[in-house]
Amino acid sequence: MFSRPDPTRRSLLLALGLGVSTGAAVFAPLAAQAQGSDGLVIYNAQHVSLTRSWVEQFTRDTGIKVTVRDGGDYELANQILQEGAASPADIFLTENSPAMTMVDNRKLFAPLDEATLAQVPPAFRPADGHWTGIAARSTVFAYRKIKFTRDTLPKSIMDLADPAWKGRIGAAPAGADFQAIVSAVLQLKGEAATAAWLKGLKENLVTFRGNSVAMKAVNDGEIDGAVIYHYYYFGDMAKRGENTEKLGLHYFRNQDPGAFVSVSGGGILASSKRQPQAQAFMKWLTGKGGQDILRTGSSYEYAVGVGAASNRNLVPLAELQAPAVDMSTLKTGETQELMRNTGLL
Repeated sequence: MFSRPDPTRRSLLLALGLGVSTGAAVFAPLAAQAQGSDGLVIYNAQHVSLTRSWVEQFTRDTGIKVTVRDGGDYELANQILQEGAASPADIFLTENSPAMTMVDNRKLFAPLDEATLAQVPPAFRPADGHWTGIAARSTVFAYRKIKFTRDTLPKSIMDLADPAWKGRIGAAPAGADFQAIVSAVLQLKGEAATAAWLKGLKENLVTFRGNSVAMKAVNDGEIDGAVIYHYYYFGDMAKRGENTEKLGLHYFRNQDPGAFVSVSGGGILASSKRQPQAQAFMKWLTGKGGQDILRTGSSYEYAVGVGAASNRNLVPLAELQAPAVDMSTLKTGETQELMRNTGLL
């Protein structure tokens, strides 16, 4: 419990729309009601370190206790589907949007407060208002610099199905990250073109268990390039750069499917018995408190809040020239079926 509001906390209270006249007393009832055995329970498919930073700061700011249970996008989405109204989760956070859509299609999310939705541009949240974007990541082609000139880099991600790339490129097709990229290709190019593309990739790809492993393979000279998300590169560079020192990043731009920006999502389970606290968390996460952690922290994911700044080392979102993708209709089932049919899963 807070003894008196300081300027930072005053800004938080205003941002949450909870007023500042009573200072700490504003959050006291919410914090007390949320304690129980676990407090708020988050099923977290986001990166562990990022979510830990979010919840630790949220608890410091509000006094509301949070318990985090980690897993993968589809693992936790399927768990929520199985648990239904009996789920102990209050909030679901993901790395990519298709898992959010799986839960939303079963009508398991509660509507988010309008004030929360107003903090995120429409491009980063579904029209139904049942969940919202909380961060974003860009598709990139990480390449070994000595292997390419500007003219020899692929112009489109679709080019990677050409036989000239056989054995030269890598990806992690079993992961939710790559499957989200394939879902975007499916939405933008249609089933026939996506199936043909996947067939070519099956012949060309060296597969890895994760983006960071694929990136390291490029740096070590095992392959020439890999399709990953941008933040793996920047996260490694911010440490010792051992797995990125020989790499460059190629952004496809030009509304190419390879310029796809994947949205990380957050939503509140309709079955949650801590709705006020969950709504407070989602408003904090999409507001200054949560979005500032994306700017100042070590996740290197993009901030998506209205007017929120991302880490200064990143290429600005507006310069990525990403294609227009309806994240709420990315087709998980169809994507996985196409990938299984071509042997990528």
